[in-house]
Amino acid sequence: MTVSPEKARLSLFKLRVAMLGTWALITAVASLLFVAVLTFLNIPLLNFYTIIGFVIFFHVFQWLIGPYIIGAVYRTRPAAEAGLGWVEEAVNRLSVAAGMEKPPKTYVAEIDIPNAFAYGSPLTGPMVAVTRRLAEGMPREEVEAVIGHELGHIKHRDVAFMMAVSIIPAIVYYLGYTLFVSGAYGGRREGGSYAFLIGIVLMAFSFVFNLFVFYMSRLREYYADYFAARTVRNGARNLQRALVRIMMMAGRMRREEVAHVDQFKAFFIADPDVRIQAFGDVDSLVERVKNQKPNTIAEIFSTHPDPAKRLKALDNYLFTTA
Repeated sequence: MTVSPEKARLSLFKLRVAMLGTWALITAVASLLFVAVLTFLNIPLLNFYTIIGFVIFFHVFQWLIGPYIIGAVYRTRPAAEAGLGWVEEAVNRLSVAAGMEKPPKTYVAEIDIPNAFAYGSPLTGPMVAVTRRLAEGMPREEVEAVIGHELGHIKHRDVAFMMAVSIIPAIVYYLGYTLFVSGAYGGRREGGSYAFLIGIVLMAFSFVFNLFVFYMSRLREYYADYFAARTVRNGARNLQRALVRIMMMAGRMRREEVAHVDQFKAFFIADPDVRIQAFGDVDSLVERVKNQKPNTIAEIFSTHPDPAKRLKALDNYLFTTA
């Protein structure tokens, strides 16, 4: 199956418009919400800026030290040291093909699940990690498609971008929590009951904002998929195969084997909790998964796209070769 370049460009255009529109909606609604609350309750700007400063500091600090925590939890070590030098070679080669100035550091995560992730901070620089189970359990061309996806996250600065987006619901929540507590303990003093109710409303709004953050995360996954299709030879087809093979391999594992590595699953190329019980020809399974009915409710609360929708989206780039 091949598609026209025009269809691929249209799909990419829609994806970029969705990302821009979501970002604009989140910032616009949050700004209006802040102005309305500050004006109605006459909250001193210093108090508001204190909350913003606390939230930003916490998120930036978490971003800076995050790679060290991830490395410890997932037992990462340099690919060459782990005996998988070909993975590092693939990362370096594909980084050149992607037009990146410098390839990221390459690591192997010594965990049993088949997966991969991109991470990093200004303290560590960008990094790509594949799990040993993925590197040794899948064909190399499919591993390269996975690597292309992770390089897309680095090229698009997705770790920093999603950190910035997630600050907004955090500010809304802590502002709401502060008003809730001050209203609850303020009793019937002037504005106390209003602050209490508005605090509850803001905390509810923070949950809604988080759903938009999840949606943005899913869009960035689609965008990284496109990057893999554009950068890696036969990238779209091999990424489809890789995603299905990851779900197949995960389906053969016990739930408790996956539970202990769920802490940072938003970083993974595929949600380890999404699995299929299947054997056989991988291309036939790709078509089977694409024909499944998407679970819309589950997707709303997920950082990753529904597998059927994701595989279908990759169909738009099947013509693309490096």
